[in-house]
Amino acid sequence: MTIKLLVLDVDGTIAGTSNQIREPVKAAIRRVAANGVPVAIATGRMYRSALRFHREIESLLPLICYQGALIKDPTNGDRIHRHTPLCPNLTRELLDFFESPEWRDRLSVHFYIDDRLYVRDLTPDTRAYVERSKMEAIAVGDLRSLATAPTKVLALSHDTTAIASLLHQIRQRYTRQQLYTTTSVATFFEAAHPDVNKGDAVRYIAEACLGLRPENVMAVGDNWNDLEMLKYAGIGVAMGDAPDEVKAIADWVAPTVEADGVAVAIEQFLS
Repeated sequence: MTIKLLVLDVDGTIAGTSNQIREPVKAAIRRVAANGVPVAIATGRMYRSALRFHREIESLLPLICYQGALIKDPTNGDRIHRHTPLCPNLTRELLDFFESPEWRDRLSVHFYIDDRLYVRDLTPDTRAYVERSKMEAIAVGDLRSLATAPTKVLALSHDTTAIASLLHQIRQRYTRQQLYTTTSVATFFEAAHPDVNKGDAVRYIAEACLGLRPENVMAVGDNWNDLEMLKYAGIGVAMGDAPDEVKAIADWVAPTVEADGVAVAIEQFLS
C-alpha cells in the first residue's frame, strides 16, 4: 500500500491543550511533505480558525472545515471547491427545538454564516470557545432572526450528559438522510447538511483533486466526527484518547496528542 496523501484532524490530533502544534509533530509533517506526500487538514473548525494550522504545516491543498461543509483553497485565492449549507426550513426547526423549555437555558447555540460566528448571547461556554478559536462571536439575540442557511450549527454545554441526550433526541427526530449530526468533543453537538462528513470531503481531495484511490490515503483523527474519514482511508489512525468505538474501526491506534501521536503514526507508516 503506497500512501500518497496524509489527512489530519486538528483538535485532539495535532493540537492539544496548548492549542498549538508541538515541534515534534511539525517536524514529522515537514518530513512527509519533503518526501512528496501532500498533507491536508480536515477539521470541524470554521475556516478562519483553521487557517493558521493549514499555514503552519504549509499545506498546498484545499482546507476541509466545518466537518466538510466547506472546502476552500487558501493557496488559490480562497477558491471555494464545495459549500454545502443546511436548508433554511430544517435550520429553523432546529432553532425552535433549541429554544424549547427543556433546552433554552442549557445550551449555547452557535450559527455559522459566511465564515462568521453568530450567537444568541455571550455565555461562559461561548466565551471559552471564542478564546480557543481566536474568533469573534456576534451576539444577535434570537438566531431565528437570521433569515439564511448556516454552514453549520453547533450547540455547546459543559454538561456532557445533556449533549449526549440532545444528540439522541435529534437523531430520533431526523434520519441520517435528513441531517448530519456528530460530536467532535463531548461538550459539542454539531449539525450539518446530510451530504456533509469528513469522509466524503477527503474522498473529494483524494479522488477529484489528486486522482488517488482510498488505499493511497492515510487519515488521523480522534473523535466521532472523524469516523467517516478513518473508514474511507486505506490507513485510518485513531488517537490514543479517542472513544473506544472510534479506536475499534481504526487500523492502528497512536499515542495521545500530548504524546505527539501524529509524529509516532508518521514514523510507523510513512518513514
